[in-house]
Amino acid sequence: MATTRSPKRQLKSVATGQAASPANQSGPKTEEPKAAQVESPTAATTTYPQDLFERWVLFLDTLRERADNMIEHERRGMPPLLDFKYETLLDARHFDRPANYALLRITEIGEDCWDDCVDMAKPPVIVVDPRAGHGPGIGGFKRDSEVGIAMHEGRPVYFVTFYPEPEPGQALADVRHALRRFVEEVARRHPDHAPILYGNCQAGWAITLLAADCQGLSGPIVLNGSPLSYWAGETGTNPMRMIGGLVGGTWAAHMTADLGDGRFDGAWLAQNFENLQPEKAIWDKYAHLFSHFDGERERFLEFERWWNGFYTLSREEILAIAENLFIGNKLETGEMRVCEGCTADLRRIQNPIVIFASEGDNITPPAQALGWIPKVYADTAALKAAGQRIVYLVNPHVGHLGIFVSASVARLEHRAILESLDEIESLEPGLYEMKIDNPTGDPDCKKQAYSVSFEARDVSEIGEVHPEDALRNVAQVSRVGEAAYDLFLGPWLRALTTPQSAEALRAMHPMRWSSLMFSARYNPWMGAVQAMAASIRPDRVPLPEDDPQLTAERENLERIGASLGAMRVARDHAIATLFKALYAPGAGFVNQDKD
Repeated sequence: MATTRSPKRQLKSVATGQAASPANQSGPKTEEPKAAQVESPTAATTTYPQDLFERWVLFLDTLRERADNMIEHERRGMPPLLDFKYETLLDARHFDRPANYALLRITEIGEDCWDDCVDMAKPPVIVVDPRAGHGPGIGGFKRDSEVGIAMHEGRPVYFVTFYPEPEPGQALADVRHALRRFVEEVARRHPDHAPILYGNCQAGWAITLLAADCQGLSGPIVLNGSPLSYWAGETGTNPMRMIGGLVGGTWAAHMTADLGDGRFDGAWLAQNFENLQPEKAIWDKYAHLFSHFDGERERFLEFERWWNGFYTLSREEILAIAENLFIGNKLETGEMRVCEGCTADLRRIQNPIVIFASEGDNITPPAQALGWIPKVYADTAALKAAGQRIVYLVNPHVGHLGIFVSASVARLEHRAILESLDEIESLEPGLYEMKIDNPTGDPDCKKQAYSVSFEARDVSEIGEVHPEDALRNVAQVSRVGEAAYDLFLGPWLRALTTPQSAEALRAMHPMRWSSLMFSARYNPWMGAVQAMAASIRPDRVPLPEDDPQLTAERENLERIGASLGAMRVARDHAIATLFKALYAPGAGFVNQDKD
């Protein structure tokens, strides 16, 4: 006879991952034998050369598995990598204004269904994942995630996903229309509670556009690592905003989309992210996998399933993003046109806003997440007069992706945000910094185990570094370069490009072939690696963690990574120097344009 667990036991399994699917259960299972192997008396018989050779073979075999996972994911149509069962409620591809988005309802977590976990008296949560090169799932590809914590808190959870290919001619206005339909559908299902919108990275400014347009939205908005102030950042440490100026503006994105037969390959965006810290992309993550193989293999493969899934944007979308946000910075200034007769004005937002940023985020640093506030509201009095409540929370060290995928962040910061929304909505209008004191780390902790406070802040306290004059010059150069490209080169490229040539360029992108080269489908030598790995794995006894030769190896690998990091720092400073020489007022490259 089947037994039924109590709701308390079921909810606990959601947060701790005890009810994980077989794929997720493989992680902990590999760690238990590891501990037993390290303590085994036969461990002393393993020599460092033997361990080094075994790890090298198993490392290569893991790269083979990553490539095969990538191929299989594409064969299946690249579905969202959610670790939760779901049903599709709305498919925007069938709307009057089609877009490649869909609204999902999370229905099951492991063996626990919606009715076991959800309290319908609580406001629903809509998690919107970023469409910035990779596929959907980052907000819920493991149990300790935004989706998992929201379900653990008993909230109905909905997830906005998207498909690999945009609809023909799809524009940002079509995406905005689809997102509004999704929010309206969730609001219809929960008429007593306004939905809570969770926007990750790019999805943060996407839902901000909804709240800032002429119709507006109701319900709190949580912006996680979301850039709204694209020109903000520290000179020499946040070079992404300067790259567009060094390549001459939006024409490069236009050309890439034209060569893709009207589609912009998301692998280019993923490569831009890796270029920010190349030492991590080309060295650190592989060195860490190699030197800590027995405990890192499952985690590496889990994350790479998402990282190596590249989705495309339409030509219209990437040009609108580049012109209005990256180069034009029009969202912050209230000049971004969302439809006929309506622009996005951030002062129009009446929803309580929670901003979650991190000092360790080099993609969306706190300046870009918060810098729009003093631009929109002249001072704290203006913010209060608008009746707005803005709460921000800054993590001291986690990276950009850690904001979405870190289990510790999900179990503390995201839990604290959800548990504190009633208090946030009851705050007097103003700017507040959210402080979390004495965290326990307990996955089932409640607010009795930690405390949350909201400290009033002044708008003037938000530091900002806006090289506006220089970036305004970039926008001027971009307009000229875009016009020249569209007049002279663009028509020829569009005439010569075919679906076959676009697919060939897509296949040759280094973000793809650098992974696929390890698949036995393309590299026959990997068949021999797979066979050797299969013979090594059953009897493998790793060296003890305190083995001196293993320690020396790891130190050497770290030194190489540090050297690459120092080269990256020098590169960033060189970019900043070159950018200033080209675009700073008085540099002589362009005249300052204040219009």
